[in-house]
Amino acid sequence: MSSIEVIKNRFESYDTMYNHDSRVHTFANWPFQEGCNCTPDKMADAGLVHCPADNEPDVVCCFFCLLELEGWVPDDDPWHEHIKRSPTCAFLLLKKEFTELTVSELFHLEKERVKAFIKKVSSMKMAEFRDGLDKAQKSIQSKLHPD
Repeated sequence: MSSIEVIKNRFESYDTMYNHDSRVHTFANWPFQEGCNCTPDKMADAGLVHCPADNEPDVVCCFFCLLELEGWVPDDDPWHEHIKRSPTCAFLLLKKEFTELTVSELFHLEKERVKAFIKKVSSMKMAEFRDGLDKAQKSIQSKLHPD
C-alpha cells in the first residue's frame, strides 16, 4: 500500500486522468499489451492508471477512488476487479461518457473524487493512530508486568 504522501501526489496529478487517452498513456511499460483481458485500453476503460513501483511493476490505481490493485494475470477483467473491490466508485457508476457530462455533473463528480481522497487519507491516518496506540499499550504493559 502506498504512503499518504504518494496518495496525495497521485490525487493532485490525477485531475487530468478524466481523459481516457491520458490514462492509456500511463501503460507504456505495462506487461500485458495484447491477447489478454487486461490490455492498456481495457485498464483505462475501468478508470485505472499504471503506477508501478520498483518491486511491483503491475500496480495500478483508480484515478478516481484511489483503489490500488496489483498481481494481475492475463485473464483478469479490469472492470470486474475494480468494481468488486470498490463498488461505490463514482467513476464506475457513470451512466455516460465523460465528454457528455454537463458542467454541473462534472463538478458533482469532482466533489465525489475529493470525498474519496479524504476518506482514503482519513482511513490511513486512523490505521496509523491505532498502530501507535497498540505500540504504546504494549510498552506500558511490558513496564507494568516485566517478565
